[in-house]
Amino acid sequence: RQMVEQLSQAFDDLRQEKKVRGVVLTGAGAHFCSGLDVTELQETAAGAQPMPQWHQDAQGLQTLLEQMLQFPKPIVAAVDGAAAGFGMALVLASDLVVASGRATFSVPAPRLGLVSGLVAPLLVFRGGGSLASRMLLGADELTAAEAKELGLVHRVVGVDQIWARSSNWIDYLSAGAAESLQLTKRVLNEMIGEQLSTQLSSGAAAMATSLTTEAAVEGLTAFAEKRQPRFP
Repeated sequence: RQMVEQLSQAFDDLRQEKKVRGVVLTGAGAHFCSGLDVTELQETAAGAQPMPQWHQDAQGLQTLLEQMLQFPKPIVAAVDGAAAGFGMALVLASDLVVASGRATFSVPAPRLGLVSGLVAPLLVFRGGGSLASRMLLGADELTAAEAKELGLVHRVVGVDQIWARSSNWIDYLSAGAAESLQLTKRVLNEMIGEQLSTQLSSGAAAMATSLTTEAAVEGLTAFAEKRQPRFP
């Protein structure tokens, strides 16, 4: 939750900075983002009335994704290691994607008894319904090469080139008119993707609801105990 708040605040701040012509979003460690904090979810589930917190969490995640889609400057996701679950949503909400050869993309929610309601509409928007079924239901993990072939990744580079290639792309884009880039993003994400906001709202509700189920309790517990879940 703290990371989501900090990302949201950062995008608000960067939106106002005229000197900033684009943003590179990347991870601080070996992975881009492995998804939601399972320990946080378990602690909330153990509380007396978790449902308000689930809705607040889902709304916060939805707001962050919409901030990225409506951000007036290009966002490049620089992906190394795993982009899983909500980490995949962050990639899909970015405009351009540079990945290392060891990057992977997956949506493991069903194995935790959850629903990736926020990933689903973005995955359909970027890759189509067939790919969404493959990843959301088929539980496929894509390599960087596979993701590039499917159009989810635009450039695959060596691990030591991720940051340079991503920031250089921003430099190249900054040679164009800022107003043109802003309007182009609006055409792509708000006109062509006009249903995205409604779909994200529905997806957030589905995600919050899934957290209240027995399957979620078992899935999160099994993950923490490092065992296979025994779903009801």
